[in-house]
Amino acid sequence: MGMEVLPSGDVPGAAFLRLPGGHNHHDLGLFALGPNAVPKQRGQVGLYHLAWQVDTIDDLAAARPLLIESGAYTGESSHGATKSLYGRDPDGNEFEIMWMLPREEWGEWEDSAPVDPLHLDAEVKRWSGISTR
Repeated sequence: MGMEVLPSGDVPGAAFLRLPGGHNHHDLGLFALGPNAVPKQRGQVGLYHLAWQVDTIDDLAAARPLLIESGAYTGESSHGATKSLYGRDPDGNEFEIMWMLPREEWGEWEDSAPVDPLHLDAEVKRWSGISTR
């Protein structure tokens, strides 16, 4: 995803990553449990889902081939006010990369989040160049 890997200091098994153009010290911190860790089980306590918001629909479109090429892509959908791509990390954790419509365009999706097919090419044609963050 083009993230910058930052020095982890004296934390063994840690990786800190910053998104391109990010203003945070790090946008994601990962910590290895080691080769003897018990695999994640459905329903157990732990990470289920996380999401990153991108600035433009163009950024979302650029993420799709990266997810596919890395073997992480699992799907995509339109939730009305948000457009989303999904993937899984090597440990099976689901993540979402999403772009949000301009606030004044939420309309009927103000209080709902449908799960509809994402027509990314059409969304890019309509929203290209519009930043909402």
